[in-house]
Amino acid sequence: MEKLTINSKIILNNKTKIPVIGFGVFRIPEGEEVVNAVKWALEAGYRHIDAAMIYKNEEGVGKAIRESGVPREEIFVTTKLWNTDQGYDSALKAIDVSLKKLGLSYVDLYLVHWPTAGDASKGESINKRGETWRAMEEIYRSGKARAIGVSNYTITHLEEMRKYAQVPPAVNQVEFHPFLYQEELLNYCKKNGIAFEAHSPLVHGEKLDNEVISSIAKKHAKSGAQVLLRWSLQHGCIPIPKSTHKERIKENIRVFDFELSGEEMKQLNKLNQNLHLRSDPTNLK
Repeated sequence: MEKLTINSKIILNNKTKIPVIGFGVFRIPEGEEVVNAVKWALEAGYRHIDAAMIYKNEEGVGKAIRESGVPREEIFVTTKLWNTDQGYDSALKAIDVSLKKLGLSYVDLYLVHWPTAGDASKGESINKRGETWRAMEEIYRSGKARAIGVSNYTITHLEEMRKYAQVPPAVNQVEFHPFLYQEELLNYCKKNGIAFEAHSPLVHGEKLDNEVISSIAKKHAKSGAQVLLRWSLQHGCIPIPKSTHKERIKENIRVFDFELSGEEMKQLNKLNQNLHLRSDPTNLK
């Protein structure tokens, strides 16, 4: 694996380049809070911002991008299609709403947020995946999204896509951390040329005092969060950490000056306990 730097990018299956680490804005309140967080992220060196319609802060994200002084073409912007906007016509309208809120003419990546048009947290399976993807392909061809992909898709959902997708997904963004080490899904995506993004890579801060993580962090004079992010990176994933604290935002991107050994990677892999902090998409039909 070549040495990663803050400027490293992965080439997606449609030749678009995506930075290897992103900044997530999940549940950061609209207004000053999200504007500040995104500006701090861009100041710290992030060039990849991961938003979504359902986070209800696209306007603030767009404002921060405009006010940051960083040229638009240097920033990789993702947003996502929400479940209730799935379906052909709804999806075509939803991208326009997101672009208007963001104040952008295009996004770099547009993701289908969940493999259901229903409430994923209640395990509500409403399958509009085929017609939704047809709209996603149209959005891609129109240039409103430079790449399209999915989020929270299992191998079953990705296999099903072979039946209806003319444009394969460039990305699958899923929950991924040592306590939910989805090795089979990771390998499937690698084998099929689908970039793998890790949401909730810091386990929502719940496991940072874990003994294994703490001892590895101490050895490298790094924080537990930095160890978790480095683990994701060394698995070839694109982690999307989120924070509203300026110092933590800066700390989370300082992960390119150390490397975990093979043994340390194995120790972290062994922490897997199939722990889902977000909804488990396995049973979404």
